[in-house]
Amino acid sequence: MVETITATYVQEDADWAITVSGRGKELTAREPGIIAARDRADQLVEELAGDAKTTVVHLLNGSALDFTSAYMTARLTLPKLPPLEVPPPGSVPKQQTPASADKKPPLPPSKQLPKAVEDRKAPAEPAPAAESKAPAKQA
Repeated sequence: MVETITATYVQEDADWAITVSGRGKELTAREPGIIAARDRADQLVEELAGDAKTTVVHLLNGSALDFTSAYMTARLTLPKLPPLEVPPPGSVPKQQTPASADKKPPLPPSKQLPKAVEDRKAPAEPAPAAESKAPAKQA
């Protein structure tokens, strides 16, 4: 038989109070956000249920829909980041100076080619192939 366990959430300032009840017991906790509160509720359910099969109902203001809406909004909302600063065109980033902008950093010894390979010159480009001058078909 599947037992029902109820997890009730109440927002208290920035924290969330969680009450998990079922099987004649009640466990409580406090967490600093609804996502952390939901994770903590899962831990409390495991304590309460043990190996028994359970169904957990998460409620906010007595409503599973309110809880789901608040939880999913928190999960899908991007964190607030400072605005991106775009330098004006033609400016040089602070990390580079005009003198160092053209220079590439030296390769570490493990990535350098052996001297014999370095001294070889690249072969000249081959001459383009002569175009074939096949007679054109006449219609």
